[in-house]
Amino acid sequence: MKKILSLVYFVFIVLYTNAQSDSVVHFKISTKKINDSTYTLQTESVIAKGWYLYGNNPHVDGLQTIQLQFNNENVTTVKPISFLSTPKNIVDKIFEKQVNVFTDSAVAVQSIVITKTIPASLKIIITASLAKGTEFHQAEDTLTVALQGGVQSTNTATIKLASIHINEPLNNCGTKTATHNGDFITVFLLGLLGGFIALLTPCVFPMIPVTVSFFTKRSSNKKQAIKNGWLYGLFIFLIYVLASLPFHILGNVQPEIFNNISTSPLLNIIFFIIFIIFSISFFGFFEITLPSNIATKTDTKSGLGSIGGIFFMALTLAIVSFSCTGPILGSLLVGSLSGGAWQLTAGLAGFGLALALPFGLFAVFPNWLHRMPKSGGWLDTVKKFLAFVEVGLAFKFLSNADLVMHWGILKRETFFAVWIITSTLLALYLFGIIRLPHDYKGMKISKGRKFVGVLTIIFTLYLLPGITQSKYANLKLLSGFPPPLSYSIYGKENVHGKGLEANVINDYAKAVQLAKEQHKPLLIDFTGWACVNCRKMEENVWTQPEVYEYIKNNFILVSLYVDDKEKLPADEHIIDYVTKDKTVKDILLVGDKWATFQSENFNQVTQPLYVILNNDQQLINTPVGYTPNAKEYLQWLQCGKNTFDK
Repeated sequence: MKKILSLVYFVFIVLYTNAQSDSVVHFKISTKKINDSTYTLQTESVIAKGWYLYGNNPHVDGLQTIQLQFNNENVTTVKPISFLSTPKNIVDKIFEKQVNVFTDSAVAVQSIVITKTIPASLKIIITASLAKGTEFHQAEDTLTVALQGGVQSTNTATIKLASIHINEPLNNCGTKTATHNGDFITVFLLGLLGGFIALLTPCVFPMIPVTVSFFTKRSSNKKQAIKNGWLYGLFIFLIYVLASLPFHILGNVQPEIFNNISTSPLLNIIFFIIFIIFSISFFGFFEITLPSNIATKTDTKSGLGSIGGIFFMALTLAIVSFSCTGPILGSLLVGSLSGGAWQLTAGLAGFGLALALPFGLFAVFPNWLHRMPKSGGWLDTVKKFLAFVEVGLAFKFLSNADLVMHWGILKRETFFAVWIITSTLLALYLFGIIRLPHDYKGMKISKGRKFVGVLTIIFTLYLLPGITQSKYANLKLLSGFPPPLSYSIYGKENVHGKGLEANVINDYAKAVQLAKEQHKPLLIDFTGWACVNCRKMEENVWTQPEVYEYIKNNFILVSLYVDDKEKLPADEHIIDYVTKDKTVKDILLVGDKWATFQSENFNQVTQPLYVILNNDQQLINTPVGYTPNAKEYLQWLQCGKNTFDK
């Protein structure tokens, strides 16, 4: 548990960086056509001096030779891989058995059969096991080979539309670019709120008077104490802001990476597990801390008596308070990533500012320290309150994974049932009916705790319609957070108050055809299963009668999910697609296709994005993003329709 942050960062890098050439072995691959569906792949492995590559050794459990994996489900292997090179027989120091190995180079062949359409190229992942004495190495590389007689995918033409001129719409109404200033402010305020909550945890709150007193007593005069206090706060702020720097680097390399991270089923499940573990820790069953040697090293440098010393004091606070701030930071991290690196920076800036302010203010007004509440049992109550909140947030991550993969294990009503149970248990805890570690029978329940308990009961009652089929099931205060109303245990017909999504088209080609047949403009909704603002638009704006009727009567609406993890048919794969900014990517999933379609044509990678095209697929007016004001959104729709009719 001490390495949770390192683990998460490692997972990001492993999942979303391209494979690099291996210094231990270099692979080459060529193909030969046998007949209309059969090819022979010949792989040459050039092995570094002193290393050897394992051949076929079925008598050694778990030891594999060269393996070829294909990203095309229409590819099947005829028989196991075989070697044209002659192996050597040695006694291996790792497995302590005689094994077949290759040194210097090895040539292997594999026959494959491709059903249906033969692609122009095939991407192959090559893995091999190598050793050098007692040192073992697993090599992996990805290569693309051309297939003789293969057909170039025609889907490339459907990605980049020649008729789209993003800076020259037929009418200039709308916003020039989908701005996210409102989102930045919202995320900043959420980060600020998270920081103020973190101040009330047992890891941070007791540090305020101790640290301010340290500056007051160690400074030669009040002016220096104020300077040191504000400098300490500034460093706290900068430490959290700089924590977002790696994500800016990643974003410059691959703009879509934030959407990939925030909607990755694997990462969402990892965060679900991490948040459950955090909540158990907050309940008091065990303590999560970063490695003690990190805190010790930074703490020893904090006594330097200089600006550097103050910086390391701030860094020490960030480290030792991790057990309390970690869950809040984790929520902020995953919740803001879909908006890009700058949203994350805004959130961390708010969080750092909230933590920094008290140290600066109390350094200026040290007498305020006497008015601060004393540390005590109330801090433990705050921590356990946050534990219940963490449980609720954990299921949001599980819900994201469930939605993008269409597992159906956490439908909307199930999600609310979990929240109702969690909220009920929280209320019982606040009233002292159930006890957690460090609680004792007969402990006094404060009025403030009872008041929060009453609010929790009210919140629980508010959640109850969410598990029903009634028209009140659309809980607008939570719009966007739970699964959509159409993702229901009652079936897709449960769309009370949902609006247009019940009749939406998800096939772009079909939508274009319908638009031409009915002579209506095409309204494209770039959305995502895990997109909060998309759900807010669908449940709060599309449901407005004037918006609902206008879209229904005047447009062909097509929703394209950029985070859909469903695989495209093999004949629709696009291998090594070169984007307009010269990056190379594979388009293998439904979400890959529509995310690329959006970025290539409309210069946007965030959702929602709304676009209106005419029957020639020309851009009618400027696309808009999240528009919570129904009147403004309706005016944009009317502008598009009026332009289409001219």
